[in-house]
Amino acid sequence: MDLMNGSRLRGTRLAAISLFAAGAFATGTASADTIFTVNGVDVDSAVVDLYFSSRLGQQGGQVTPEQRIALVAELKDIYILATQPSASEHEKKPEIAAQIQLQEKSILAQAVAAEYFSGIDVTEEEILAEYNLKLEQESPLEFKARHILVQTQAEAIEIIGQLDDGAGFEDLAKEKSTGPSGPNGGDLGWFSPAQMVQPFSLAVQAMENGAYSAQPVQTQFGWHVILREDSRESTPPPFESVKDEMKASVQQRKFQDHLAELRTAAEE
Repeated sequence: MDLMNGSRLRGTRLAAISLFAAGAFATGTASADTIFTVNGVDVDSAVVDLYFSSRLGQQGGQVTPEQRIALVAELKDIYILATQPSASEHEKKPEIAAQIQLQEKSILAQAVAAEYFSGIDVTEEEILAEYNLKLEQESPLEFKARHILVQTQAEAIEIIGQLDDGAGFEDLAKEKSTGPSGPNGGDLGWFSPAQMVQPFSLAVQAMENGAYSAQPVQTQFGWHVILREDSRESTPPPFESVKDEMKASVQQRKFQDHLAELRTAAEE
């Protein structure tokens, strides 16, 4: 469970549409040689490599002999089952046919998107402009806060009542908070508003230093009682440290513009 809403000035990258689609662009072979044959179907090295990458991820190392034996056995089982006589009947079922079609189109869509991304030109001026735009959108302040996370509104109201009666915030957090910061007295350290989920962030910004929330704050994690301990002017990250993220953000926006044009031109 985490309140964090992502790193500051992060760029948006195109996510892989499917596990196999992701592997398809990370693994390739100069020539595809047949590795094994199952019920008359040849399975070549491109398929094997793709299966390896989808199962093991991009580990950056060599597949061990033991892993190779196990994965080839898994892949053979897939082909054994897929070449059974009943497979052709399953292929005709609407729900199966739809899955096959969606998988195929997803992989092709990923390939077309990757091709477009590779050709997007981004200038240094565009990257700097994106950086400055993000800085303008950032809050000028960052905050130091604690919180007590509970599952129900009633529990949070009861905690606020205890605070009103003079109970210590850190003590209550250690005793009652279900969040990972509970053992540390609910301490969240310093953060920018963009780093937290919106309801929590808005509540902190509306408070005064040293004040705790008069009403419980609900997020997808539960109900929060928040203590805003301090605030200070935020220090933006150096341009060079987020340059790649800003470039990715520009590329993503250009891709979305391109996609919008394709939607307009698409035939019904």
